[in-house]
Amino acid sequence: MSESKKAVVTVLGYDRKGIIAKVSAVLYECDANIVDISQTVLSGLFNMVLVADISSPDCAFDQLSDRLARLGEELGLQIRVQRSEIFEAMHQI
Repeated sequence: MSESKKAVVTVLGYDRKGIIAKVSAVLYECDANIVDISQTVLSGLFNMVLVADISSPDCAFDQLSDRLARLGEELGLQIRVQRSEIFEAMHQI
């Protein structure tokens, strides 16, 4: 059984239909699985944070990051992808 690897994806920009669908489609195509998701709209601004399991051997972090960055450019959104290990390391001394 492979070790679980996770990525944290953040999305920020003006709200419009289809943002969640398009981000999830890229994750699906890269063989990542959404394990937790939260989204809000405040004064017309869309904000989403999700955690994706990227443990699959078919899920290359760099490819996922590049595809989401291109999607962000196409949609006029800020989309960032970070490995969850960054957050875990910040809380260990």
